Amino acid sequence: MTFIVSEIGVNWDGDFELVNEMIHKSKECGCDAVKFQSFTYDMIKDHPEHERLAKSSISKHNIDEINNIAKSVGIEWFCTPMYEDSVELLEPYVNRFKIREKDGRSLLNNTSSSLIERVLKSEKQVIISSQTSPKDCKYYNKQQIKWLFCIPKYPCDISELDFGNIRDFDGYSNHCPEIIAPLKASMLGSEILEVHVTLDKSKQFVDNNVSFDFKELKTLVSFIRLSEKFPT
Repeated sequence: MTFIVSEIGVNWDGDFELVNEMIHKSKECGCDAVKFQSFTYDMIKDHPEHERLAKSSISKHNIDEINNIAKSVGIEWFCTPMYEDSVELLEPYVNRFKIREKDGRSLLNNTSSSLIERVLKSEKQVIISSQTSPKDCKYYNKQQIKWLFCIPKYPCDISELDFGNIRDFDGYSNHCPEIIAPLKASMLGSEILEVHVTLDKSKQFVDNNVSFDFKELKTLVSFIRLSEKFPT
């Protein structure tokens, strides 16, 4: 079965009431995990929404509450660390890490970084987004790593999604606002599927332009689970 990840990311605004609702709804929709992001203030200080973004980063101030909510709901949570020290913070709590497309590019050139080496050192699963097929890099057959096809554009148009090489990947990270995109990826054999979610598309949550609301998420998950019943 496809491992479906509800990417809450920065769309919870650091509000525990909102994130509690989002985690519950992700579980109710049939997702297998929820995911967050961890970054420093310096990384987002030039963003027009930097104050809101800063509140949504997983940090020592909110990690226990996030962990407690996920445990009470009965759903796995994990995170995208964007700096090395955040791996140290996250490691006792999560079973896997997600590396964003930008931070995974060096692996395609058979080089690495301190962040990559730190997550690999954890011996936990590492999920990496890439626009380019990783098939020719030396990390491709490393059992610890799972690769997700991703167009790093917010949002990307359905016409920009070329799934011709998607079988080189273990899954798909979605930035397309059409639910047919992740559904197609799943039907092509993706083992892992990551989609951004939002509570309300009419509000100004930062990643709303690439996010599904929970009605759409429920539809997507139900279609994926139905498609998995086809004989293979």
